[in-house]
Amino acid sequence: MCYLKTFYRYFFFLCPLIFALFKHKANLSLFQTFYCVGISYKTADIDLRGKFSCNDSQLHALFLDAKNKGIKELIAITTCNRTELYGWAASEIDFVSLLCTHTQGTSKEFEQAGYSLKDEVAFEHLFRVGTGLESQILGDFEIISQIKKSFYRSKKMNMVQGSMERLINAVIQASKRIKTETEISSGATSVAFASVQFILKNVPAISSKNIVLFGTGKIGANTCENLVKHTQNDHIVLINRTQEKADKIAGKFPVKTKPYGELVEAIRDADVLIVATGAQAATITPDIIHTKKPLLILDLSIPRNVALEVNALDLVDVIHLDTLSQITDATFAKRKKHIPKAEEILNTIKVEFLEWLQHRQYIPTLKAFKEKIKATTAVEPESSYEETEQMAQKLTGQIAAYLRNHPEKADSTVALLQEVFQLTPDYLES
Repeated sequence: MCYLKTFYRYFFFLCPLIFALFKHKANLSLFQTFYCVGISYKTADIDLRGKFSCNDSQLHALFLDAKNKGIKELIAITTCNRTELYGWAASEIDFVSLLCTHTQGTSKEFEQAGYSLKDEVAFEHLFRVGTGLESQILGDFEIISQIKKSFYRSKKMNMVQGSMERLINAVIQASKRIKTETEISSGATSVAFASVQFILKNVPAISSKNIVLFGTGKIGANTCENLVKHTQNDHIVLINRTQEKADKIAGKFPVKTKPYGELVEAIRDADVLIVATGAQAATITPDIIHTKKPLLILDLSIPRNVALEVNALDLVDVIHLDTLSQITDATFAKRKKHIPKAEEILNTIKVEFLEWLQHRQYIPTLKAFKEKIKATTAVEPESSYEETEQMAQKLTGQIAAYLRNHPEKADSTVALLQEVFQLTPDYLES
């Protein structure tokens, strides 16, 4: 009986406030917005994408700048097809500024070809990128390894907390399930594979031709593997600025290596030159090409590592990765049939993440509200600890249920809770 008196007294005391809370129409946001800001093959050509690409030193400076701006969670993805920043910020301008400050791209160029996505649209985009649905070659799952690499870089820079880690793990989970439960990645699907397919279709008697691969990074290594597998060529030559990297790959495949100092001589003898270096400027220029026979050059680099002037040389044909990525065959047509199933898997995991994120956002305020009610009722002489706890739990449960059933009103509801009851919740740092 004592408990009921206490409950009704405070329930009716709180009713007007709770009623106002649920009717509140203000558009208040307690949390920073999740943004994706970037540029990709869908919006920009090769040269413009090259301006917005980032090397390791640029990325390091970008992260340090982001920390100074108060950004706590950030992932930077930079590949041959896209440069994108993902994270939570007060404004998209923060990310656009970071991108334009630490690359060769300008704000004017970003206005012309860049894009900014936020909240659920940005989450959706990251899931699609990570599962190969946004790749230039549909089903290219090399992107997920690049996202993992970006995640580890951010973690080392202390730019990853619980929300970002949960998000990236969800994207990785979606990628694994789509790869194993659908055939959207049936067959080889990558720029490296596309380059070898192009060579097979356009260079007769490839097994007897001289092939030089310049650059032994991720794409170079994958290209080397595909060359060995599909060309039956036993005299492929690898050249890299760092000899140890070339020797390491040569230890895995039946290929030869030559020192960087012999690049000009190797190009002179080559029938096919594949350039997969990661330089920020051209590494292949007209002055080092002295061929007297047809030379096919495939440039797999962003930005271009083959100077535009090379295109004007006699006997030389330069193909860039955008051309290679447009190669389609029956295999790609088969992959497209699996898009609906892939999107179904993606959506299931994405919704689970969004529900987790939504609950995570309002838990601190609900805890603060519960403590406020307990502190208020505890001063009543008729209230026992058990009665106070039960009443606080009941009221908090009602609000939690409302938030779950009306997710579109969650931000404004939680904001008004803080305003009306003067709550100062301890937000989770991760």
